[in-house]
Order: sequence, then structure tokens, then C-alpha cells
Amino acid sequence: MEKRCEISWTELPWYPHIDAEKCRGCKTCFKFCKYGALAFNITARKVRVKYPSRCQAGCRICAGFCPIRAIAFPDESEFVDCFMKRLSN
Repeated sequence: MEKRCEISWTELPWYPHIDAEKCRGCKTCFKFCKYGALAFNITARKVRVKYPSRCQAGCRICAGFCPIRAIAFPDESEFVDCFMKRLSN
């Protein structure tokens, strides 16, 4: 029987960091996030990560559509190292 690995997103955080200084509030990332992880803050006129647990490991769609590159993700090699350590426990 195949062993299933269940790891919480809090143990392997894969969600974007949106640089509020760079974000122009164009909502492009918000429109293309198919997991509903982002929200638009009307008062600040900026997009923010509202539901980080909805982000899917490896997905970078929002960052790819950001016209000014205001979105960054964790370093993939660090993420994989963290995953492998957690998997071995």
C-alpha cells in the first residue's frame, strides 16, 4: 500500500509575498489566482494574501501575471529541503 504524506501548509509555507511598495493595485494577480488565495484591500488599494492555505505548492501563476514583479515566492530549493526533512520524520 502506498504511504500518503499529509503535511500542513503551516509546516511547508508556499505562498507569495506581495511587496506593498511595488503593488499598484491593478488586480491582475487577483484575477488570475484560480485558488482564491488573494484579496483586494479597497482601503489600501492593494492586493494581499488573505488565504495562504489555499495556495498550491509550486504554483506561481499570480507572480507570472504581475506586470511589475511585485510578487515573490520562497526559494524552491529551500522549500524542497524543508519538504524532504518533514517527509523523513
